[in-house]
Amino acid sequence: MIIFGFLAQTLRIVIPYIFAASGGVISERSGLIAIGLEGYMLTGAFCAALASYYSGSPWIGLIGAAAGGIAIALLYAVTAIRFRADQVVVGIAINLLAVGMTRFFLRLTFHSSANSPRVPGFGAEQSGTGVASLASNPLIWMGIAAVALVAWMLYRTPFGLRIRAVGEHPVAATSVGIRVGRIRYLAAALSGMLAGLGGAYLALDQHQFSAEMTAGRGFIALAAVIFGRWDPVRAALACLLFAAADALQIQLQGAQAIPSQFVEMIPYALTIIALAGVVGRATPPAALGKVAE
Repeated sequence: MIIFGFLAQTLRIVIPYIFAASGGVISERSGLIAIGLEGYMLTGAFCAALASYYSGSPWIGLIGAAAGGIAIALLYAVTAIRFRADQVVVGIAINLLAVGMTRFFLRLTFHSSANSPRVPGFGAEQSGTGVASLASNPLIWMGIAAVALVAWMLYRTPFGLRIRAVGEHPVAATSVGIRVGRIRYLAAALSGMLAGLGGAYLALDQHQFSAEMTAGRGFIALAAVIFGRWDPVRAALACLLFAAADALQIQLQGAQAIPSQFVEMIPYALTIIALAGVVGRATPPAALGKVAE
């Protein structure tokens, strides 16, 4: 029973990571640094809660999350592509903007700077960690399907070939008639949509939005992209590793055998250790972070 509980908790934790990492793979394969995943997720979470609250339907909440993620991702893309701003600086600005913007609209809409009211969501509100609740949550299956769909798109479709081309050799891609800017805009939109759905999972699973509820998950998803060497399946496996570490720290907190401050460090320490062993040996897309001429 303990093992089943651990596996269920790991699955529950990994889904937002998988959504964000899948979007991160698309973005970085096109040459756009995905440092704004945290902001995309947070915006998606708020938009999901807002749309679900006013419509009474979590499915409308998903549409709101996708729209919010796409909107803020396109803001990043316009700044990075059209105005040729430094992608790292713009990505950090997007994350800060998402934090401030969601707090502002949370207070404006729900008259609170901390939490929204309860909103319609997926799964049971009281037993959200159970296997039955997970199986009934469509976002679980959508997250798993996202990995397969992104892998199929990147490696089996002309559009995926174009994404990889503009991320590796944008000049060569331009020479054969590929519009680099357009492909990168589309990749950014897909990245924002997927990361926004990851944020929607958090809000609709908890049946409310909380300020800064993503809590660094976007950065861990970016680490999974790098650890998985920019491959959607490998990135998903890296997400599973980080989620297992997160589930482990939750279990250890319950046991109270180790000071909670050290236990809470486990997922982040594992992320640093994993990246320390990969960075330097992994080869990113050649045009990642570079402005297309």
